[in-house]
Amino acid sequence: MSQSSSPAIEKEVNQFMSGLISRNPGEPEFHQAVHEVAGSLMPFVLEHDHYYKANILERMTEPDRIVIFRVCWEDDQGNIRTNRAWRVQFNNSIGPYKGGIRFHSSVNQSILKFLGFEQTFKNSLTGLPMGGAKGGSNFNPKGKSDREVMRFCQSLMVELYRHIGEDTDVPAGDIGVGAREVSYLFGQYKRLANRYVGVLTGKGLSFGGSLVRKEATGYGCVYFAENMLNHAGDTVKDKTIAISGSGNVATYAAEKALQFGGKVVTLSDSGGFVHDPDGLDWEKLDFLKDLKEVRRGRISEYADKYKKATYHKGERPWSVPVDIALPCATQNELNGDEAKTLIKNGLIAVSEGANMPSDTDAVNAFLAAKTLFAPGKAANAGGVAVSGLEQSQNSLRLAWSHNEVDSRLQAIMHEIHGKCVEYGTQGDWVNYVDGANVGGFVKVADSMLAYGIV
Repeated sequence: MSQSSSPAIEKEVNQFMSGLISRNPGEPEFHQAVHEVAGSLMPFVLEHDHYYKANILERMTEPDRIVIFRVCWEDDQGNIRTNRAWRVQFNNSIGPYKGGIRFHSSVNQSILKFLGFEQTFKNSLTGLPMGGAKGGSNFNPKGKSDREVMRFCQSLMVELYRHIGEDTDVPAGDIGVGAREVSYLFGQYKRLANRYVGVLTGKGLSFGGSLVRKEATGYGCVYFAENMLNHAGDTVKDKTIAISGSGNVATYAAEKALQFGGKVVTLSDSGGFVHDPDGLDWEKLDFLKDLKEVRRGRISEYADKYKKATYHKGERPWSVPVDIALPCATQNELNGDEAKTLIKNGLIAVSEGANMPSDTDAVNAFLAAKTLFAPGKAANAGGVAVSGLEQSQNSLRLAWSHNEVDSRLQAIMHEIHGKCVEYGTQGDWVNYVDGANVGGFVKVADSMLAYGIV
């Protein structure tokens, strides 16, 4: 809820949420995502009566369609295995559906609806013609052989291919879906459809992928933090930084933070976190990339190699005093008590690299303290922005240089920051939550209204 909400606005939000929850029972992640957006948007919607009369918020929280299907595959022992998969095509008002595919045992319809809903706003903020979608399966690729992953991906695409296309829906990777999985998915699509088109992004460079795509979400997260700090008369340079996660987003957020002169002191995975008081350097970053991208090891091995680092099993890094927090792991990984600890320890800024990593209590704590807080739909839009640029390159049948893509990414993150400032400035402070929500809403809502009642 916006910090300046009145009782009348809170009543409108509560009524709206009551209806949404009754229509979507048992989907807490989706409820959380919509509640955060509705609390931000309701004052704006009430001030602009044409949105209110058109019931635009209710329409925007209903997916265009959800495709649910069975995926059967054979493991290396000859056993027949069955998983469930989904594609949530949330809103295509401003362009073809666009959003990742996630493979993880926790995947369910609630999580995918929350992600697809957020993606709609995120894609709008980039300024690129992309609608919002998300997909995935409760298949967990960890511990599976390459051939098992290949068989699963090929089986999934047998159904998915009929629902996607370069002008319809363009999936990408997400948690559990990296270069290997995207390659298998694209190869099977090409075989089934007999078409070579940019129907997936995150592809390998040898068959239509874009430079900077792997780094984009992490880089963009730090670019947004730098924009926030610059707007406040500060910079990332010489700041102490806590990063959660150790996958692509966290790794390349750490790389860009190092390039900007920041001191990264934490990383984590599902087992715990490491604290390195000396901070990462380029040798340590190379070790991290080898550990996670090549050997697929655990973050505890970092502390085994670098003796000044300590490993904290089963804990998260938010107790460490830092200037900047970059949560880059997963949803709801930072709670209200941890947010208050960070603030007490001198936190200046938060830039979310993951999707909704701060829970509702944490977001409220950051806003109450007027911390510079960039929600994921703004701060982690770099990944989908470069996915959009990959689509453009595929359509043009060319490939841009690293510098060309990176400069476009920086420009997009700067423009997103500008939209947040435009819609979120409250006196001498920018409420980036309100700014991102309103900034992403307007373009989608205006398009929906232009189409009539559809």
